[in-house]
Amino acid sequence: MKSASQILQTVFGYESFRPPQDAIIDTVIAGRDALVLMPTGGGKSLCYQIPALARPGCGVVISPLIALMQDQVNALRQLGVRASFLNSTLGPAEAAAVETALQSGELDLLYIAPERLTQERTLALLARSQVALFAIDEAHCVSQWGHDFRADYLQLDLLHQRFADVPRIALTATADERTREEIALRLDLAAAERFIAGFDRPNIRYRITLKHNARQQLLRFLKEEHPHDAGIVYCLSRRKTEDVAFWLQEQGFNALPYHAGLDSDIRADYQARFLREEGIIMVATIAFGMGIDKPDVRFVAHLDMPKTVEAYYQETGRAGRDGAPANAWMLYGLQDVIKLRQMVDGSDGSEAHKRAEQHRLNAMLGLCEITACRRQSLLAYFGDQLPQPCGNCDNCLEPVTTWDGTEAARKALSAVYRTGQRFGVNHLIDVLRGSEAERIYQYDHHQLPTYGVGKDLDANQWRSVFRQLVARGYLRVDMDRFGALCLEEKCRDLLRGDETIDLRRDVARKTARQQTRTALPEDIDVGLWEALREKRRLLAEDQGVPPYVIFHDRTLQEMCAAMPRNAVQFGRLTGVGERKLNKYGDAFIEVIENHLAATG
Repeated sequence: MKSASQILQTVFGYESFRPPQDAIIDTVIAGRDALVLMPTGGGKSLCYQIPALARPGCGVVISPLIALMQDQVNALRQLGVRASFLNSTLGPAEAAAVETALQSGELDLLYIAPERLTQERTLALLARSQVALFAIDEAHCVSQWGHDFRADYLQLDLLHQRFADVPRIALTATADERTREEIALRLDLAAAERFIAGFDRPNIRYRITLKHNARQQLLRFLKEEHPHDAGIVYCLSRRKTEDVAFWLQEQGFNALPYHAGLDSDIRADYQARFLREEGIIMVATIAFGMGIDKPDVRFVAHLDMPKTVEAYYQETGRAGRDGAPANAWMLYGLQDVIKLRQMVDGSDGSEAHKRAEQHRLNAMLGLCEITACRRQSLLAYFGDQLPQPCGNCDNCLEPVTTWDGTEAARKALSAVYRTGQRFGVNHLIDVLRGSEAERIYQYDHHQLPTYGVGKDLDANQWRSVFRQLVARGYLRVDMDRFGALCLEEKCRDLLRGDETIDLRRDVARKTARQQTRTALPEDIDVGLWEALREKRRLLAEDQGVPPYVIFHDRTLQEMCAAMPRNAVQFGRLTGVGERKLNKYGDAFIEVIENHLAATG
């Protein structure tokens, strides 16, 4: 039997192991179980491939990703390793040939999906064969608290029951302490030796910024930093992946959409193109990426905030697997938090599960809002410590300025309390800024002590205050009340004056908004036009819809020409029905009135 170091050199072409690879491999070769946490690109696959080649028999690798098995097998065959797979893509004759090769000792590694492994027929086949080890890849899929849960993984404890003498190695790149314990419990690996490698990926630059105009921000990022590079753009919804991919195509990029709703053949084709072609951008939901071995992914961009730090870390880890510099770039906003909390609240999970998900979402939002080194915070989440700031994240490279937000925070919290904890951010800002919109008088909110006390900050500054109060746990979003903000117990000391708070100062966009392509009549006031477009954008962003769903450009042009000052006048505009009049009239009339007041 060849030694592990000989196999490493002769088969894989590496001179030496990266700790703790050697210790893990020695453990499994000796016939003991192992639970391995190692970052993406850290060399996890060698930890089971080499023992499979060193031990008698065939190593069986359980993987949740049928689409990637072929590529993994092909890569091993290029190295002279006798590898194959068993999954639903094989016909009866092909599957029979693989089974025969397994029983006759002609395979070194066999990849198999968990749902096939747990079939009695497959278990009987393995019992008749010599199995070197079981490798459970992407082991976090066993966690019902996690973002990639696979129900079939819950049955994998049968491996210990049915094959007690065969060593097992479970591997994952992302698992906090709770998930690690769940993996050990559900896979019956309580006695396994645990190996936790450092989580740091120093070549990845982490950057997180506020969402203003997501498409234009993405376009600027791609054109300035990655005009010809391969990368992944993650979106929260299936529709958005398609819209963004086709829009990027129009901008001259080689972009493809990917989500679970696409035909399986199309998904397989797009995935294969991404893996094999250069310069392709995959615009995807989280359905894409697990197990991706493409080394030269130069960036991972998030147009929506992930639900958990685990998801964020795993997804960003798909960049720069080759060790060369790569970017993890993300946009986020309060609307992302509202959407994600709505998804958590609407899930079928137990109350305990929902509470855990809310905790994880809060941790993710905290990472977004932090003013210190992002890498230190990210690693600390997984129990890994970085003694000094990394120098390779946005907060290190461009330190965030803060301001004493104590008074503003108290005003914001007071507005939430005095309006009955029944209203969303836009209404609360109107109260604080002393808006004369009809809805303010409808609820008598013009008589509140907090009415008009916040005129020193503009609407975007107040949005920043509310977002940070939600992020830090002083406020929560109540989805049962359509996104109303409610006070949390934590806010008491701040309201009573026993606590102060520093808030991050959101930096204004350095690049001017792209000029409109709409041909405007010569007599239209461009300042008012842009103000109306900004209001439309903010409303659309709040609701997660395209701006034209609020009003078409033609309606905005009519607003500029007619300058309606009341509901009757506004209702005469093209494209303004009763619902839109009631829903948006006050907001746009206020923009017009403010513009007229400012211009005299």
